[in-house]
Amino acid sequence: MTAGLGVAAAVLTPSLLGCATPEASDTVRREVQRTLDARAAAVLDHDEHAYLSHLAPEVVGLYVEERRQFRNLADVPLRSWSYRVVEMDGEGERVTADVELRYRLTGYDYAPVTSRRQVRLDKRHERWWVTADEPAQGSAQQLWQQGRVRAVHGKRSLVMGVDQGVERLKALADRADRAVPAVSDAWPSPWPRRVVVLAPASVEAMGALLGAPAAGYRGIAAVTTGETGRTGAVPADRILVNPSAYTVLSEFGQDAVLTHETAHVATRAYTSQATPMWLSEGFADWVAYRGTGRTASQTAPELQRAVRRGAVPAGLPLDGDFSFGADADGLARAYEGGWLACELIAERWGERKLTEFYRAVGAGRTRAGAVERAVVEQFGTTLKEFTEEWRDYLRERLGG
Repeated sequence: MTAGLGVAAAVLTPSLLGCATPEASDTVRREVQRTLDARAAAVLDHDEHAYLSHLAPEVVGLYVEERRQFRNLADVPLRSWSYRVVEMDGEGERVTADVELRYRLTGYDYAPVTSRRQVRLDKRHERWWVTADEPAQGSAQQLWQQGRVRAVHGKRSLVMGVDQGVERLKALADRADRAVPAVSDAWPSPWPRRVVVLAPASVEAMGALLGAPAAGYRGIAAVTTGETGRTGAVPADRILVNPSAYTVLSEFGQDAVLTHETAHVATRAYTSQATPMWLSEGFADWVAYRGTGRTASQTAPELQRAVRRGAVPAGLPLDGDFSFGADADGLARAYEGGWLACELIAERWGERKLTEFYRAVGAGRTRAGAVERAVVEQFGTTLKEFTEEWRDYLRERLGG
């Protein structure tokens, strides 16, 4: 599909011949939108017959797949579900629509979560029939496209999984329920205080939900999706659990992972393009380990090995150091360095000042100068001096 053309391109030649007008393309767009609106209403009404009635009857494979996905949604608590035609392309009575699916989960999403789709339709006998409905190129899968979704409701959480037993989902809900108040105690700013956890069947399925190759996530126990730099209402993030990496963790490790990811959910509205990863990841780790009694040696073993052999980092971790494709030891040192930077701030200036610093950095419009300004405003020092103090702190905490 050619960007920016729309249905007008499909009727260009007839227009030159005087056989069509701009209003005709508007009419097609409205008709297609009405067809999609009817499908959306059928999803919310749990009306399988109405949902499938818009599919071209000769496309048997599409019918089977759409029925499967409709049934996979049965347990998903949907508050809203809608389609919006973004642009169209095609010829005459055959069009391809670039569509935005927007949906909300009841009690969790305060703005729609969006997913792009490509829908093809044919017009026959004065009505439009869907002949294909696929994720747009580069778009991530949704959980219900992977299998029947099973939902478990916690006190402060919603856990949805595919090919997961009820007991495993309940255990995730229990941990998420404990993580929410732990995060709220450390992060006083307003946030929904509820989380959504997705448990796909495999790391490959997790990668599909993220729209990324699974290889980069094999050793990652969980990640949080979400958009930074937004204005206005922020939809609830999704915490995605990697079943192979998460299940081999100790109970402490599983609690720490869920608390870390929940901290990302809580701080999302205050995280922007100006926020460096050492701060966002370090703060989430600081919340996860806060009050656990863990020593620096236990929490930062890779960085301790580096410090003890005289390889104290020259500066705070860079964003690239947090790449999932980086070597495991280097990735560990980046997380540990960010955690100890936040530990230093909490110990030296206080926990409240740490959260104020986080918000001050995130309020910056761009990365350039945001941390430098916040360090001066919040700590009365310079970034260079803070970095040197952090390096001394590493030696003090890890060099013994």
